[in-house]
Amino acid sequence: MLTSLTSGLILGISAGMAPGPLLTLVISETLQHNVGSGIRVALAPLITDLPIILVMLFIVNELSSMQPVLGLISLAGGCFVFYLGYQNIQIKRVELDLQAKESRSLLKGVLTNILSPHPYLFWFSVGGPIVIKTMDSGTVAPLLFMFSFYTLLVGSKIVLAIAVGRSKQLLSGSLYLTTIRSLGLLLCGLALFLIGDGLSLVGVL
Repeated sequence: MLTSLTSGLILGISAGMAPGPLLTLVISETLQHNVGSGIRVALAPLITDLPIILVMLFIVNELSSMQPVLGLISLAGGCFVFYLGYQNIQIKRVELDLQAKESRSLLKGVLTNILSPHPYLFWFSVGGPIVIKTMDSGTVAPLLFMFSFYTLLVGSKIVLAIAVGRSKQLLSGSLYLTTIRSLGLLLCGLALFLIGDGLSLVGVL
């Protein structure tokens, strides 16, 4: 249960603060309009992700009886998380497209998130296998993972929207870049754990 909570927290805050289409939209809407617009974008995963989670869990569950297949998925997930961590470590600055546009913040956030490959990749290769594995010990652990993941995924974006609204120099400062790189190191560590799980499932360890 503690592993589920820790994994959810690390993955949630890392996904929430890592540069990407949705975070870019959160920040650009905040800068162009107001903090409320940025917060509405941040809430988009709560609207879009449930169908994605259900479909990906169904697929992963169907494959879970074939341990080598699930092991390969876990290995792919570990490599994906390691790649995300490496990207965070390598980041130099955040670039935004701040062309003035009409504010339909929530709709933009929903469309951006549902058309992004990241939720599908995450829930198929990382989140799905974690949930399926933790379901062996009951329903509390997988629910704890999802709750902690989305609390920090959405919460960190909301905090960033508020911080950017108050200090528009935040993104060019060293604190944000240091935080992103530190989270990248945590992601790489978690990736090694996921890769170890995958190797165990395919019978290598």
